[in-house]
Amino acid sequence: MSPVPERTKLHIAMAVFQTGYAGNHVIMRFALNLGVSKLIFPLYRNIIALSVLAPSAFFLEKKERPRMTTSLLIQFFLLGLVGITLNQGFYIFGLDNTSPTFASATENAVPAVSFLMAALLGIEKVELKRRDGVAKVVGTFVSVAGSLAITLYKGPTIYQPSLRSMDQPTNAGEAEEQNKNWTLGCVCLMGHCLCWSSWIVLQSPLLKRYPARYSFVSYSCLFAVFQIVGISAYFERDLESWKIKSGREMYALLYTGLVGSGMVFAIQIYVVERGGPLFVSAYLPLQTLLAALLATFALGEHLYLGGLIGAILIICGLYLVVMGKSWEKEALCQQQHMIFSASEEFGDEGNNHNNKPRSSIIQPLIGD
Repeated sequence: MSPVPERTKLHIAMAVFQTGYAGNHVIMRFALNLGVSKLIFPLYRNIIALSVLAPSAFFLEKKERPRMTTSLLIQFFLLGLVGITLNQGFYIFGLDNTSPTFASATENAVPAVSFLMAALLGIEKVELKRRDGVAKVVGTFVSVAGSLAITLYKGPTIYQPSLRSMDQPTNAGEAEEQNKNWTLGCVCLMGHCLCWSSWIVLQSPLLKRYPARYSFVSYSCLFAVFQIVGISAYFERDLESWKIKSGREMYALLYTGLVGSGMVFAIQIYVVERGGPLFVSAYLPLQTLLAALLATFALGEHLYLGGLIGAILIICGLYLVVMGKSWEKEALCQQQHMIFSASEEFGDEGNNHNNKPRSSIIQPLIGD
């Protein structure tokens, strides 16, 4: 048995996930400033991710992969379409046509939407009459409020670095703001939010049928690559757009492909399987905090009072969600213990009469 408890592994995994994704957020903005194609860049990004995920799936799950069926292939195709192709497409077009602040604020609606979808589909159980249900609901919305505070409210400066290396690109981006279609950007970001929420939630039931995680995400990524190839070949006719023009663009591709897609896909599928969709989405507002810190210390941006307030709210919200999940697990264990005790007593009485064997139906959800 591993010396690290299962829940601790999940928390560590999500912290790594959000750290990598926060860096991806900054790199994506940098890539757009370089003038990359908004269709070709996601294609190369997912090819890089697939080149890492597919060998891992082939060698690590050679004996564990369930038999592939037509139904599973269709579901992988749809997951690739919703979770990768449309998700990344909506985001990059939304970010390009709005401001980074608005894009960040919209993205942080994902936890609330995921929570609502999971509750409606019965994937996430919510008992509002119990403390664990109240904690999960309140914690989710407090985290979202914290991320909104970071992105929408500045307040006075509380930390000002001596250097700010990104002034020229930022100013250039602001100068081009008037040429962008804000309405189209808003619609794209709303589509991104819905796609990501749907992707997180729909992975959970499918994983029960196909528990080979690396193969699961590799198939989804493979179909996404095919889909993006078709879309790019139709809309991007300029051959120059298909070329990688600089080392900086290559570095951006490598980071977004290896970390922003490959690592993130693998961690997300692992945590969805072990902790559920709410556990994944509840950590998403942490990305806003980490991105703000990266922008402050790595890019020389100012740290404002709104960032400090948002950080406190995010930490409090995540604490409530974590406590809610812990209380839920305790309540489930107590309920299972009561059922098991009652069935033991009933079984003993039955055995005294007819000595018929009885099989246990109690199975733990997550082993520590």
